[in-house]
Amino acid sequence: MNKKWAPALLIKALGAIFCCNAIVAQAQFQPPLRPQATAGLPRLGEAGALDLTAERQLGDRIAQHIYRDPDYLDDPALVDYLDAIWQPLLAAAQARGDVPPDLAERFAWKLMPVRDRTVNAFALPGGYLGVHLGLMATVTSADELASVLAHELSHVSQRHISRMVAQQDRQMPWIVGAMILGALAASASKNADIGQAAVVGGQALAAQTQLNFSRDMEREADRVGYNVMTGAGFDGLAFVSMFDKLQQASRLNDDGAFPYLRSHPLTTERMADMRARLPQGSATQVPGRQPAVSPVWHAMMAARAKVLAETDTQRLNAAMGATTAKASTEGWGVQYGAALAALRLKQPAEAWRRVQALLAQPQLEGRGRQAAEWLALEVLVLGDLDAATHAGATAEMRKRALQAPDRASVLWGAQVAIRWGQAALASDRLQTWVADRPGDAAAWHTLSMAWAAQGQTLRAVRAEAEARRAMLDLQGAVDRLRAARDSVRERRDTDHVELSIIDARYRELSQLLREQQAADKAKP
Repeated sequence: MNKKWAPALLIKALGAIFCCNAIVAQAQFQPPLRPQATAGLPRLGEAGALDLTAERQLGDRIAQHIYRDPDYLDDPALVDYLDAIWQPLLAAAQARGDVPPDLAERFAWKLMPVRDRTVNAFALPGGYLGVHLGLMATVTSADELASVLAHELSHVSQRHISRMVAQQDRQMPWIVGAMILGALAASASKNADIGQAAVVGGQALAAQTQLNFSRDMEREADRVGYNVMTGAGFDGLAFVSMFDKLQQASRLNDDGAFPYLRSHPLTTERMADMRARLPQGSATQVPGRQPAVSPVWHAMMAARAKVLAETDTQRLNAAMGATTAKASTEGWGVQYGAALAALRLKQPAEAWRRVQALLAQPQLEGRGRQAAEWLALEVLVLGDLDAATHAGATAEMRKRALQAPDRASVLWGAQVAIRWGQAALASDRLQTWVADRPGDAAAWHTLSMAWAAQGQTLRAVRAEAEARRAMLDLQGAVDRLRAARDSVRERRDTDHVELSIIDARYRELSQLLREQQAADKAKP
């Protein structure tokens, strides 16, 4: 891949990797005709050309590019919010048999937030799903977001990606994956080398008829997704209301803000099918089940997604200036967005004042109050506040955060503790966290910071290597472990226990890297 292609531009087009209409629009080539729907759709979940291992490996390679991109956003608050919606969906899919044990174990099943204002979500091979901040900011309820995630989950669980690759068996799936990544980079780079871009773009056009989700697959994802979301306790009416919202955008001549309309085109057939599935005159939620996400929590996270996706200073100023006296779901969302906008505009004192006003409201309870406390911790971490503010605010809040079971509290609480000179408390909590969640790159990175603050250089380097491993960067992990090992071998004060751990991990990851490189060379 041309090194001049900016990684940040890759991510903005990755939503079209397996919904390639957007590739054509960005590259400004004449779009091909939509492929005809398959005459006989395979049974639900039937595999195609890719076995589970090959599909996961392909997904890992694409995800590796996403992790490197600055528009990938591992935001603790949004990730916890998404996870509260995603986990019930995944559990329902497993309970229904849509995700059998081997698929559940071998796929990643990971959501990847993308800092992009457009309304989009996309499925990738191996169980990776991308979610644009614009989608989170646009939906009016967690149920609407659940309908989109359930649809994308069903594309993965029904093995649509593998089945599409099987439609053109002369092209190896690895070539297809590399081709599409190259096409996305070329089309977004505005490179003067038109010949090169044309060649790569032509390859993408050849792949489009193979990789577009067919109408049958879209209907299948709708039907399976509807059953998954209602089985998880979400309101099935949201599936229809989301369709209505997308249809309205389509009627208004989508100006590019809704890529989801191009990659998942609505048809009257799909909409009628979903409306027909709604029970007449009755609720569609499971009786007695509490919603996974409260309206207040959703309102705050929608405001967060909107502010984090915003790049225009004037609009951020408008968000910071928004005021409301309402002690209501809408009012709390506005206040939360105003505090976060102030933080982004580098006005931490104003952000702190606003978040304290939010926490002072006794009616704010549950996950809504917790989300406000997350924001307070974030202000303490990122804002240059005076020592008196830290001293008065951090003790009890930090204690609660480090004892909490949620990721946002642990990560931000640990960073506050490090900043307040109590890195040992942070490292103790984070070691327990990563022991249970070795794939949490942000937790490993924060643990590296905590150990570095205590002067434990070897441990800090090892934690940073584990962070690279969690982001699928084997080469980066091996390089860090090698540098740490080579730099301390001759020192008398070396922690030999830690060095032995680094040696063992270096050998293990080096072997994985060699196997990966050998597999790459073996591919045609």
